[in-house]
Amino acid sequence: MTEAKWQYPHRRWNPLRRSWVMVSPHRTQRPWQGEVSEKTLPSALHYDPSCYLCPGNTRAGGAKTPSYESVFAFVNDYSALLPDAPAVVDKPGAPLLTGEPARGICKVLCFHPDHSVTLARMTREEIRPVIDAWTGEYEALGSTGWIKHVQIFENRGAMMGASNPHPHGQIWATDFVPDEPALETEAQHEHLSKTGKCLLCEYVETERKAGERIVFENDHFLALVPWWATWPFETILLPKRHAGALPEFSSAERDGLADALKRMTTRFDNLFETLFPYTMGLHQMPTDGQAHPEWHFHLHFYPPLLRSATVRKFMVGFEMLGMPQRDITPESAASRLLGCSEEHFWPRT
Repeated sequence: MTEAKWQYPHRRWNPLRRSWVMVSPHRTQRPWQGEVSEKTLPSALHYDPSCYLCPGNTRAGGAKTPSYESVFAFVNDYSALLPDAPAVVDKPGAPLLTGEPARGICKVLCFHPDHSVTLARMTREEIRPVIDAWTGEYEALGSTGWIKHVQIFENRGAMMGASNPHPHGQIWATDFVPDEPALETEAQHEHLSKTGKCLLCEYVETERKAGERIVFENDHFLALVPWWATWPFETILLPKRHAGALPEFSSAERDGLADALKRMTTRFDNLFETLFPYTMGLHQMPTDGQAHPEWHFHLHFYPPLLRSATVRKFMVGFEMLGMPQRDITPESAASRLLGCSEEHFWPRT
């Protein structure tokens, strides 16, 4: 499989979602007269008196953020889900109009008290407490008895809908398994049932042999642009050892994850010398009380930028009505990320 062979339109199979993505490499040659966004650079403010998440400030809902020194988690003041949502009273009574209550707990996790930093500009030693906090939240929320899934994620940048530039992420714990992890559960379960092997363990071995889409690896994690990537510079972080969720990682593996997060986000920023926008999320086994030997922990990065710091990929038209489509091959994206420095272009002061 040479790079040249894949320079023509083709489809690729995503075994995690059991769906296809179309690849159209020649589309990068088309002229662009569409939306051009602004380049984003790091903030010069270490503390912003108007920021709801900076230590000691009062949030929009009236609660006060304490003077924290490392990480800080709290229940979202404007949660999308509530733990005690009332039962649905009005039932339409038609089979095609089905609904049910949705309960959950939504939390915010501040990564660092310094308003100016990001994961890419934090040290590995500063990222490690974030991973420990994620692990503690997963365990605490998952042990309630009614939470079936804990989704940890970060929306970085205004382009990805982040309402606040302070370094932070979110945790939505639900009394149901959402669609994406449900699809991944089914796919991994089916693969294990048919082959007796873990889907992503096999995939790690396959990618290490191929070597075409790997960005970097350390002792415990592998970072690569997946064969089936949809977004231009989409990447996935995978542990080399089979583990279903954060609590299964050793201290050394958590350090390895901190290293991988630091290196991946730094490469993103250096690609176009901007604060690279993305949605990043951890996928791990549900907390529904069932055994999930099929589950292999992984972390997705979905960044929208395509040609530069100011031109992004839009998922519209055929992508919304037909199927996902990408404009550069995963191999090309991996090669460009591989060529990026791991020293951040904007030194931290």
